Amino acid sequence: MLVLLPPSEGKAASADGVPVALDGLSLPGLTDARGEVLETLVALCRGDEDAAAGVLGLSPGLRGEVARNAALPTAGALPAGEVYTGVLFDNLGLATLDEEARDRAGRSLLVFSGLWGAVRVGDRIPPYRCSMGVKLPGLGALGAYWRRAMADVLPEVADGLVLDLRSAAYAAAWKPAGEVVSRTATVRVLQERNGRRTVVSHFNKATKGRLVRDLLVAGAEPKTPGELLDALLGLGHRVEVAAEGTARKPWQLDVVVTEVH
Repeated sequence: MLVLLPPSEGKAASADGVPVALDGLSLPGLTDARGEVLETLVALCRGDEDAAAGVLGLSPGLRGEVARNAALPTAGALPAGEVYTGVLFDNLGLATLDEEARDRAGRSLLVFSGLWGAVRVGDRIPPYRCSMGVKLPGLGALGAYWRRAMADVLPEVADGLVLDLRSAAYAAAWKPAGEVVSRTATVRVLQERNGRRTVVSHFNKATKGRLVRDLLVAGAEPKTPGELLDALLGLGHRVEVAAEGTARKPWQLDVVVTEVH
């Protein structure tokens, strides 16, 4: 099973230690593209601060992120699973998994990134600020940039069930194609109150984090969307098939919750 995750805007503080080694990251087919994005981002942030903040969409309170990006080549790196600190990753709780579950996380989780394209949770990267929606000078929209770079790389690792939990911006960087589509499942989180269902936004991240954690802890390794549905039901989640997959569209599963937290 390959689980595709969005990153989080929240990142760990800069760390001491060795800098990122691009040739040491997973998915080596992305190394050249990563180098190009990193070089472009650093050059932008070492120039005019106002211009860099505008390109990156930073509020006045986040101007410090420009300087942090400018220092990326020498900044200390951490495992990606420790760099991302948002709601999804808080509920996933990688640090509190037992050794076997952490090993499964290292093999199955792939985090998409505007800067790195996609990384595994054990890949060492420095904290950064660069969303997939950014348009970098000379490279353009990063979603389209990474879509070209990943076209030949991602299918090599998407050789089983693909559980796609990415937000729309990050889903633009790679879309399953060919026979991968029929074994891909997406998840929508719905809240049910007084007989009515609504799509939840912020808290859907928490639910998705818990879903992935439960699968990792249970050692579940479903090979098809149908087996994924059975696994989640067996773990106590209320899950329904909103749309069965076809040769052109992934499966869509709805997770129904009564409380959001």
